[in-house]
Amino acid sequence: MPRAYWINTFTAIHDTEKLAAYVELAGPAMLAGGGRFLARGEPAAVLEGGEVPRVTVVEFPSVDAAVAAYHSPAYQRALEALGDGATREIRIVNGVE
Repeated sequence: MPRAYWINTFTAIHDTEKLAAYVELAGPAMLAGGGRFLARGEPAAVLEGGEVPRVTVVEFPSVDAAVAAYHSPAYQRALEALGDGATREIRIVNGVE
């Protein structure tokens, strides 16, 4: 079964305090769900598309594990903390074997 990658792109940050609360809760929730952070932070270079303030890439053992981590009570608490503090897009993609 191929690994899966959770790609979280923040398209806008509206409240840095809410974002900080989210980060504090979301990281442990993703790790507890089997995730491993591969990259996070501001893009180092933008070659196509518009500017985005933050991107996170998390590796999971499977799509099912990534989706379960998203729906976990711990991650849902992180989402509640974030609230309207950011606009973002989340994609789960299969890794290449």
